[in-house]
Amino acid sequence: MAVVSARTLPLARPPGGYPDAVRFVIFGAGAIGAVVGARLHQAGREVLLIARGAHHDVIAARGLTLETPQERVVLPIAVAGSPDEVSFGVDDVVLLTTKSQDTEAALDALRDAAPPSTPVVCLQNGVANERVALRRFADVYGAVVMAPTAHLEPGVVQAYATTVTGEIDVGRYPSGGDERCRAVCEALAAARFSSEPREDIMRLKYAKLIGNLANAVQAICGMEGAIGELIERAQEEGRTVLRAARIEFVVANVADLRRRWERWGVGEIEGRPRGGGSTWQSIVRGAGSVETDYLNGEIVLRGRLTGVPTPVNELLQALARETLRERRQPGWISAEDVLARL
Repeated sequence: MAVVSARTLPLARPPGGYPDAVRFVIFGAGAIGAVVGARLHQAGREVLLIARGAHHDVIAARGLTLETPQERVVLPIAVAGSPDEVSFGVDDVVLLTTKSQDTEAALDALRDAAPPSTPVVCLQNGVANERVALRRFADVYGAVVMAPTAHLEPGVVQAYATTVTGEIDVGRYPSGGDERCRAVCEALAAARFSSEPREDIMRLKYAKLIGNLANAVQAICGMEGAIGELIERAQEEGRTVLRAARIEFVVANVADLRRRWERWGVGEIEGRPRGGGSTWQSIVRGAGSVETDYLNGEIVLRGRLTGVPTPVNELLQALARETLRERRQPGWISAEDVLARL
């Protein structure tokens, strides 16, 4: 594994500036945001991360550490603590990568600092973020992010795939595409992501939502025991609800996690496989909040609107809240015990 220190890398712009005028402002530099920022930076694009707390402080002092199965590099990426520290330009594109529970506050802060013409691309789980963004900004895009990444300590992120870093498809919200959408996909494709413009981006995001119903199970029950059965029950309940709501969500590539990871060559980093998903990581990191209300809670909401019972996802939503409130760690209750409650 190659190791590169931030001290060996130039802190200023490259000679002659960046090859493209577009700057990517990544708001929410966690596992996804910081990995995307790192890959864009490595591809020669201008990147500004917006991070908070100790994570911001470490990046500002020493650079962002990116770990993969093949290398460990420290990258001198520009970082700010909030949007009001950023001077936004006409060529900036905001990649919003906060968790869904932080979206409204993030967009309010962004609106106070950036012009309403600023394009916002929602690289987030769930299906509620784009609508919130469109209340505040005219040009909003949805993105389906599938990338095995992790962020468990300040200043450090991991990317576990080797052939490509992941897949990020982008489309205009609520549907359609345009030249900016294609330009963003081209930039991501040059930065080691598979990325294509999609005119039906919300169909893909609903497909990803079904997969994300597993996140709460991992965060509550850990990675052992009968989690597969519990996940399948939550997901089948989700599919039933979306069908009742007449929402399209079937996308084979999004649903097939195992083959996708095989195709990407997902490996270990220093002998450690990737742990759980984003909600599991939030609990382990002690983040103080999780996005379960916007994942399993979305199914609960849709079920109540359509009159379809959702006992599995309701229980997972409640147990995720208990996990957070009681400061429990994943595995405090087994999947078998949760199934028994059902």
